[in-house]
Amino acid sequence: MPVFVYRAVTDNGLIVRNRVEDINRKSLIKRLKKNNLTPINIVQVSNKIVAKSRTKQKRNISDVSEFMQGTNLEDYINMSTNRTEKQSLFKRLGINVTTRITTRDLVIFTQDLYLLKKANFNNIHALSTIIETTENEQFKEIIKDILAGVEAGENMYTTMEYYSEVFPYLYINMIKVGEQSGSLTKSLEEAVQYLDENEKFNKKMIGIFVPNAIMLVVIIAMLIIGTVVIVPIIQNLFESMGSTEQLPAITLWFSGVINVLMAYWYIPLVIIAVIVATILIYINTPKGRYNFDYFKYTMPLFGKLIFSIDFLRFARAMLLNLNNGIRIQDSLETSKNVIKNYVLRSVIESSINDIIIGQSWVDAFEKSNLASPMIIEMLNIGMSTDLKEMIGKLLEYLQIDIDNTVAKIMKVLPEIVYLIVGIALIFVVLVVLVPCIQVYMGGWLFSAAGV
Repeated sequence: MPVFVYRAVTDNGLIVRNRVEDINRKSLIKRLKKNNLTPINIVQVSNKIVAKSRTKQKRNISDVSEFMQGTNLEDYINMSTNRTEKQSLFKRLGINVTTRITTRDLVIFTQDLYLLKKANFNNIHALSTIIETTENEQFKEIIKDILAGVEAGENMYTTMEYYSEVFPYLYINMIKVGEQSGSLTKSLEEAVQYLDENEKFNKKMIGIFVPNAIMLVVIIAMLIIGTVVIVPIIQNLFESMGSTEQLPAITLWFSGVINVLMAYWYIPLVIIAVIVATILIYINTPKGRYNFDYFKYTMPLFGKLIFSIDFLRFARAMLLNLNNGIRIQDSLETSKNVIKNYVLRSVIESSINDIIIGQSWVDAFEKSNLASPMIIEMLNIGMSTDLKEMIGKLLEYLQIDIDNTVAKIMKVLPEIVYLIVGIALIFVVLVVLVPCIQVYMGGWLFSAAGV
């Protein structure tokens, strides 16, 4: 059933907004009027909004400060006008430019909003300007809904939460921290960097995994087809010629395994389905989710990186709040929203409780055994000197540490993938190619001739 997001006015003049399912727009309008609500705007949203990168050339957003220094408001207006003219051309030709909200749409929206906020535009003026230059019609309707919420006195993140398919969890909470701390411009800059870094990391991972995954699938297909088709032909050849030559033991064993799996394919399928379902059900329980999140922080290879990235986001949010004069307890309370991992959130909650009972808030992080001694020491020094300055230095340290960890992973990961592919290739040689070489060499002909 279609999903709609509507804005309507009550009899008292209040603007309300909700996300509902209905048969069509006309049916929803009748339903709203029946409940004494006058519709203002109704937008149908897709249930499967896919976030993919555009194929066109990427804009350089790696350093927003540099971009801002070289860009003034006139440049932005010209850039926006060019996009609008391009959109109008496609409309005149009757071509639907985009039907999905992509990652690049979100990046462009965030960057434009950051530039306008830095140029001292208020939220209403900035959003109104961006609406006029947005190419994606579906995204434009969402921005209009955000604008309506701001005009009604709400924060932007409140409306963004209705569109969780478009705005990632961390993105929404970055905006939330910025709005609550009064540092929206800085939060937008952080959001642009987050989206850009996330996209770069994903591309690196895809570049490593996809080619090797394709190669692995091809090798496995060769192994199965060779075992099912070629091996029986060779075995029949030996038997028909009366040869006593035997296929390699590993070939016979693997052929037997494949035959059993083909005869009883539903058994392993059911076992795998039950295991996957059990894991998913367990993860969706509070205890299972906590244990799964803890595993993320302690898993080999990626665990340290995941924790460092989460702690970096938390520390950035803390610094934003502290720079705006918010006390430590309230900064912790607000900053925990940028973290999705239950383990780190529970550590932050413990830290807040420690403040309430008069203990150091750093103790909870030390007892968790997740933060490195360097992080704990820098926080302790910050508490006795200048916490804001020390968190700033901590951010620099964490960024360097993350870069080094990513470099190590990118060095080790291909080797692991190549090892897996290599093992599969060796198996193909032993199971399929050795029997083929055996036939080619012709040694079996002597036993067939009784020699």
